[in-house]
Amino acid sequence: MSFCKRGILILLAIVLTISMVGCKPKDEPKLDEGTGDVSETLQTEEIEKQSQESGSITITDHLGREIILDKSAEKIVSGYYITTSMMIALGLEDNVVGIEAKAKSRNIYALAAPEFLELPNVGTAKEFDLEGCIALEPDLVILPVKLKEAVESLEALGINVIAVNPEDMDLLKETLIMIGKATGTEDRAKKLISYYDEKISEIGKITENKEQKKVYLGGNSDFLSTAPKKMYQNYMIETAGGINVASDIEDTYWATISYEQLLAYNPDVIIIAPSADYTKDDIINNNKLSAISAMKNRRVYVMPDSFEAWDAPIPSSILGTMWLTSILHEEDYSNDTFKQDVADFYKEFYDIEINKEDIIK
Repeated sequence: MSFCKRGILILLAIVLTISMVGCKPKDEPKLDEGTGDVSETLQTEEIEKQSQESGSITITDHLGREIILDKSAEKIVSGYYITTSMMIALGLEDNVVGIEAKAKSRNIYALAAPEFLELPNVGTAKEFDLEGCIALEPDLVILPVKLKEAVESLEALGINVIAVNPEDMDLLKETLIMIGKATGTEDRAKKLISYYDEKISEIGKITENKEQKKVYLGGNSDFLSTAPKKMYQNYMIETAGGINVASDIEDTYWATISYEQLLAYNPDVIIIAPSADYTKDDIINNNKLSAISAMKNRRVYVMPDSFEAWDAPIPSSILGTMWLTSILHEEDYSNDTFKQDVADFYKEFYDIEINKEDIIK
């Protein structure tokens, strides 16, 4: 172990010991009955007023933590591919000093931010490299809420951390605003959000008073793995004017069903998630599925993934919803129009020219 890493470990151990043993938790403030909401509002207003007067930046993240920055962050570590993609969309490529592992598997990095491929990585959500992150001396670290322990460890060392959970469109927008506010790119974040609102409004006009088709979305690891109603993919299907046949499942992660359940769902359309471990032909040639309406009408599609997996809550996920709309309502939103919209989006927000023929292979 190098002297630098040994020093980091010793420092981390000392700080964590002090924070757990030497620091007494603050007593919860006592509020008179019926005045809690008013007191909280006054406290929030006072914090915002002090922040404006001092020029500091105050953010409340998805763990409910309050982060105060003296100035816009300039050195950023993103330990989550979703927020790393946001770095590109917000024009922050030059500010990123470290990212999540497996960067080379993300096509969009090679296209829009090839410098990311040479950056140090800070591990994964399962194996986060706390030492490596600290050694990069960031002004700001952005992590998913599932890395709560790492968030607390970094916070104890005085490192600013924002924990995010962009698992639906509203939370995605909140994440963009948080990062935009912390980095001085809030106007760009708002521009991206305006694009979402505009396209969702257009989709609403297309799908209004139209028959809703039943949609089954097969997961990327297993065709019988599907997205229940609390996942981002359910939002995409419903926004595109479809009915997610698995919306009766309460799970918050990919749920496994049986062939019998899928036959009972009898979807009109089958969607295969991006980068699936199986092919469209595997599904079409599966005799167990031959009685399903989608199979009879040859309505089986693979969501494009030439640039990014659009079924994840990344900045470009709106394109996944738009693609689904073109599948369910092709008479009103053609494939050619969709391809042009994709090219325009990546030019506007990622500053890259793409070949429209590469979108759907």
